[in-house]
Amino acid sequence: MTNNPKGYVSFVLHAHLPFVHHPESENYLEEQWLFEAISETYIPLLKNFKKLEEEKVDFRLTMSLTPPLLSMLASPLLQKRYIKYLNKHIELCEKEVVRTKDNPRLNELSKYYLDRYSR
Repeated sequence: MTNNPKGYVSFVLHAHLPFVHHPESENYLEEQWLFEAISETYIPLLKNFKKLEEEKVDFRLTMSLTPPLLSMLASPLLQKRYIKYLNKHIELCEKEVVRTKDNPRLNELSKYYLDRYSR
């Protein structure tokens, strides 16, 4: 037996959201789910995969994306609404940076999210 046994971990990612498309109005909760998933899951995953690649980490990935999710991600209407969603969050984060200027802990968190939504 060796002192440094090699182990393996497998992560299988499955991405699905129920199909939503409401051209008649911009304020549907289900669309917010999609926008949150993009901002809080899909983009951070892509950034981390890119970092692993830049660091020359030999990794493998299995990820399934369902047809409803792919259809929503390809929708020009939902893409426009996502940009509006981002702009609203950036505006809110900017206001929070100012509002929390006297609370270092909350101010740091506000700056974190401003940076996250702005990049």
